[in-house]
Amino acid sequence: QVQLVESGGGLVQAGGSLRLSCAASGSIFSVVAMRWFRQAPGKQREFVAVITTGGSTNYADSVKGRFTISRDSAKNTLYLQMNSLKPEDTAVYYCNLWVVDANYWGQGTQVTVSS
Repeated sequence: QVQLVESGGGLVQAGGSLRLSCAASGSIFSVVAMRWFRQAPGKQREFVAVITTGGSTNYADSVKGRFTISRDSAKNTLYLQMNSLKPEDTAVYYCNLWVVDANYWGQGTQVTVSS
């Protein structure tokens, strides 16, 4: 079974930084991409960032220029470096593994940005 575990969330002041990690384990094949999503209270889950197997990246307009997605394939770990955090970034952040025939999700990690 594939498992994804997010970590690195916490409380940070506006303007601060956090780095989220997503550790993947299990038998993983036919990967298309890995993505970060987030969900704030009362809102739909929204796309944040994606990195493909070829290394291409893309970001939501709301985070572009502030967040950076990366991965360490040897460690089976995905990262999201978040800089210049704003209160509106407060959400539960989820790691997503996109394979050819399925999507796998972690449990999420809470990020709270105080003003």
